[in-house]
Amino acid sequence: MNELDRKLIDEYQKGLPISSRPYLEMAENLGVSESEVIESLERLQESGVLSRVGPVFNHKKAGASVLAAMAVPDAELKTVAEQVNAFDGVNHNYAREHKYNLWFVVTAPDQEQLNQVLEDIEAVCGYTVMPLPMVKSYYIDLGFKIHWDA
Repeated sequence: MNELDRKLIDEYQKGLPISSRPYLEMAENLGVSESEVIESLERLQESGVLSRVGPVFNHKKAGASVLAAMAVPDAELKTVAEQVNAFDGVNHNYAREHKYNLWFVVTAPDQEQLNQVLEDIEAVCGYTVMPLPMVKSYYIDLGFKIHWDA
């Protein structure tokens, strides 16, 4: 990773600018061009250093969301995960060692559309989706200090 990559990771784990051109604001803050910021973030995602670039929303204020799980035969897990990932609003899709081995979060503008996405996922994948609605929320302020010279 180069210096810009490190600065982007250090400076923007939190505090992504809320504007029509957030990458331009980031670039101005870091003294580089907007295209350099975009290219660096794309490279970091393609290499697997970053899994996602974007804001985290308070789901109660931004629409509807639910954690969901599916029990999928291991031989089909990769294929079904790709099918699930193709749906808009799906994120945090990951495998778990459990009967319900595919877990993901679905977001939508409202509960009606969320229910429709869950039904569509079931129809496409052929497996029952078990919604796990949040009973109580906990705020975890994730941010990690990186020791680059370690």
